[in-house]
Amino acid sequence: MPNIKPISDLRSYTAVLDEVAQGSPVFLTKNGRGRYVIQDISDYERYEAEKTLLAQLDYGKRVAYERGALTAEQVRGVFSERFAPEA
Repeated sequence: MPNIKPISDLRSYTAVLDEVAQGSPVFLTKNGRGRYVIQDISDYERYEAEKTLLAQLDYGKRVAYERGALTAEQVRGVFSERFAPEA
């Protein structure tokens, strides 16, 4: 269940910060609307890493469409030629 607090609770910010845990952010509202999130630094770092990975995957997908992607059979052929045991 989300931990939602009004921003006025930050007057006693240590109590609010004590409620922040990994995987359990505190959502702050201003005038009844969501405004801020306080989260554990490891959650933030994981979010940033996931965002970067998704951007890189999207870039790879766009490049593959622009340059032409290989089929699974073509990839197998390339690997077979490159890594075939020498007789």
